[in-house]
Amino acid sequence: MPPKDRAHENGAVLAGGQAQIDCLCAVVHDLTNGRGAVLEVTGEPGIGKTTLLGLLAERAAGAGALVVRAHAVRGTTQPGQVITDVLDALEVPDSPTARELRAGADAEVRSVLSRWAARRGGVLVLDNAHLCDEQSARMIAQLVRTPPPGPFVLALAHRPRQSGPVLREALEHGVETGSVIRLAPSSLDIRAISTSLGHGGSPTDTASAHAFSHSARDHVYTEWRASPAPLADGTYAEQLHAACGGNPRMLRILVAARWDPDEWPLSAGPDRDGMLRAAVSVITELDSLTADAALSVQVAAVLGDPFLPDDVAAVSDLGLERTLAAFTELVEADLIRPLPWGGGYVFRHPVLGHVALEHASPSLRVNAHRRALDLLTTRGASALRRARQAEHLVGTGSPEARQVLVEGAAEAMAKSPAAAARWLRLALDHLPAGERISAPRVVLVLDHCRALSAVGRLHEARALVHDLLRHQSDLSEDLRLSAYAVCGELERVLGRHQEADAVVRTALDLIPRPLPVPLPAPAAELITAYGRVQLFRGAYGEARDLVREAAEAAGAVGPAVPYLRALGALGDTQLGLLPEAVTEVTECARIVDALPDAAAVTMPDVLAMLGCAELFQERFHDAYRHLERGLQATTGATRRFIRINQLVALCHLDQLTGRLEPLCRRAGEAELLARMSGVDEAAGIAMLLRATGLLWTRPRRDTDKLLDLAGEGLSLALRKRGWRAAVAVGLRAQAQFIGGDPAGCLRTLVEEGGPQLQRLLRAWQPSLLALASVAALRCGDIDAARDWARTGETVAEQLGLPLQLQHVVRARAALHAAEGEHRLAAGLFHEAAESFRRAGLPVEHAWTLVTGAPSVHVAHGTQQALEWLDTAGQAARACGAQRIREEAARVRTLLPASSTATGAAVATVQEASARATMALLTEREREIAELAAGGKRTKEIAEQLFVSTRTVETHLGRIYRKLNIPSRAALPRALGTVVHRPTV
Repeated sequence: MPPKDRAHENGAVLAGGQAQIDCLCAVVHDLTNGRGAVLEVTGEPGIGKTTLLGLLAERAAGAGALVVRAHAVRGTTQPGQVITDVLDALEVPDSPTARELRAGADAEVRSVLSRWAARRGGVLVLDNAHLCDEQSARMIAQLVRTPPPGPFVLALAHRPRQSGPVLREALEHGVETGSVIRLAPSSLDIRAISTSLGHGGSPTDTASAHAFSHSARDHVYTEWRASPAPLADGTYAEQLHAACGGNPRMLRILVAARWDPDEWPLSAGPDRDGMLRAAVSVITELDSLTADAALSVQVAAVLGDPFLPDDVAAVSDLGLERTLAAFTELVEADLIRPLPWGGGYVFRHPVLGHVALEHASPSLRVNAHRRALDLLTTRGASALRRARQAEHLVGTGSPEARQVLVEGAAEAMAKSPAAAARWLRLALDHLPAGERISAPRVVLVLDHCRALSAVGRLHEARALVHDLLRHQSDLSEDLRLSAYAVCGELERVLGRHQEADAVVRTALDLIPRPLPVPLPAPAAELITAYGRVQLFRGAYGEARDLVREAAEAAGAVGPAVPYLRALGALGDTQLGLLPEAVTEVTECARIVDALPDAAAVTMPDVLAMLGCAELFQERFHDAYRHLERGLQATTGATRRFIRINQLVALCHLDQLTGRLEPLCRRAGEAELLARMSGVDEAAGIAMLLRATGLLWTRPRRDTDKLLDLAGEGLSLALRKRGWRAAVAVGLRAQAQFIGGDPAGCLRTLVEEGGPQLQRLLRAWQPSLLALASVAALRCGDIDAARDWARTGETVAEQLGLPLQLQHVVRARAALHAAEGEHRLAAGLFHEAAESFRRAGLPVEHAWTLVTGAPSVHVAHGTQQALEWLDTAGQAARACGAQRIREEAARVRTLLPASSTATGAAVATVQEASARATMALLTEREREIAELAAGGKRTKEIAEQLFVSTRTVETHLGRIYRKLNIPSRAALPRALGTVVHRPTV
């Protein structure tokens, strides 16, 4: 049996990569051939040095060599400890170091090692060489400079920051001269971390659907705290990589603690015991410190990064001189490091601070936290810093701790809502209860609900606010409005649109009309919630007048103004009221752009609404700017539901602007977050966007799989009727058309969008009507195609959106081409293509050129048509649209060499290609194709074959795609040269 390959068992080796493993193999190979080496393994603590030494020892022993291992011990009082241990392991009697070291001991040690290794080859492995005593370090340095001759390998691992100058100098000289081989394990990458978590694929693998059930739990990142292992998804792996810095030891500690990205860096995870078990090596280092250094490092952990010597001295009561001496020891041990300016210090890695804190005794922690809180209060520190101390004191009789937690939660809400939720829960638990619910408790409960909602713990928040509403008779009017607003928002995010509508309408009766000026904050919050509920229901028209009145009543300044203005801008855009919406978006952008980052980060939902409005208004640059600015405030699960909307909007932008790889990555993250949160319609849209992006980038053989993915996405999105469902219908139809199923595309649009597509998003209706026109044309229904195009022109003129109009222009060009008016068609194709190019829409630009090339060939000759195809291919290559490149290549091969009979050639391009791909049909598909080509209707085919009509339609869709024909009408010609029917 071959030996186990530890390279696949330990993330540290994975960090080094195959090159380092190959180097070790080469050293062992040379050893078996009688050649020795000096191998230095260097790097940060926990990076995997010991693992590499172990791998070398294992492989050397497997090759028949002798192996001896020794390691230096911190604080040893025995001179030459490492050398003594080595000679004891070699069982050398009367060794030089067994006696007092004397002149010539170096030569004796070298001679002993040479004789030991001479017969079979020997490997001396020295770990933690940076801890060597001075005499051991000197003798090892001499071995590095003049190793024993023959088959002898000296392999040592050390931390350069802690190694003595004699050893460092010898190793550096050896590296420079080539006599020392240096290996420096690199940090783990995201893929290695993802693999170690049990997620086999790439964290950004967007080709396969995520394996999550549709009934996702409410707040998975919190729920897995009760399970032995965290959720292993790509987003989590990326965040964990950032937290551990790619260090394998820190990774193991965080995983053992069941690290929660929402709580980091304030907490390493909820599993204290698991963390301490995984941090044994760190605890060993802490236990080896002197008493002053141990106390200083624990107090530093209480204060948190960064910390000052003066503060540590004050809290520890050691005094400054003893504290500075302790800091010197801690720096030499590489547990803390000085900052480049300001006189502060930080732990080498944040995990060390958490381990040191949890390793401290309870009495030390309580006293240190109390002193730290007093110190920070005296110095006027922020509530956030004080709350980090107060949360450990709220149950110890500290009278001010509860109020500090409330103040800290207010500061933490924007960037650390998980910490805010924890602190508010602690404050509520220690708030005295009365016979009636008090106003302070109501305020805390509502803030707690908002914090829980921000991190996705929706059901917990909903239960709290519903319990609060049981006491609404005890609430003031303002608190009642706020409670209804919070409840309505929670119902909306959970997809309960009818319940959300009922909740907010109940509270609207409490608001006086006309609205008071200035508008009170609770009224503004409720009206904003009402508008958002109607927006996502697809019924913003019901809330429009009230939202506009509220925006006027709120005035020009105030916290509610950006929310109401952004809501009004997006709502008017959704309704297609473009003149008003354009003005509102411009004004809202002016307000938001003037906000400092500290303020903007508190309102990512405003940036999301503004960015969506700009997306629909074709202001793509501004949409990117605002959506990405808002995205910075919604990392991980923080404000998860806003992040989902931001990611979906960015996916639409990526699709339009040809950024297909980022599209698939963002769609994968949005789907994951939506599934974890139980927001099916958002998950469905994300799946549809991913499927559409992959349809452009993947080869045709993946079409069926991707259309199935799109179909699953539509099913999810249609579970809740509203705005998202309307968007999903258009995406599904687009995917069907790209995949070669025009009949399915048209059926989806009409069945779900209405006879005139009036149920679909107004701002995108022209492009969808144009899509219906081209799909009808592909199905052979030119009259329907004309009607769709005519309706599209009318809607496009009403909206006044230039690019939406160009979609209709392209559809009109296709109609002219079908009618043989190729010169007119070529002109319209050119107009649309240039408009798409100037707007930065490379996919639409390339697709238009490929579609129009046959007409250009007829009207202007082969050379110009080939130039169009070349340009399309270049644009498609730049954005990774493989399907367009394949289509351009196919059209190129079918263009006749001259234009003498090109009218007929253009008409037969698709049919000629179909005849060459008949072998792709299955037996059942061929059977259905023959019956359809013979004039049988779908129902007749179904009855004859004893299958459903839906099955027949599905097979026909696949047949059309495989033969690359537009409709049933082209089947007889496509099958004519292959299928030979018997004469009757």
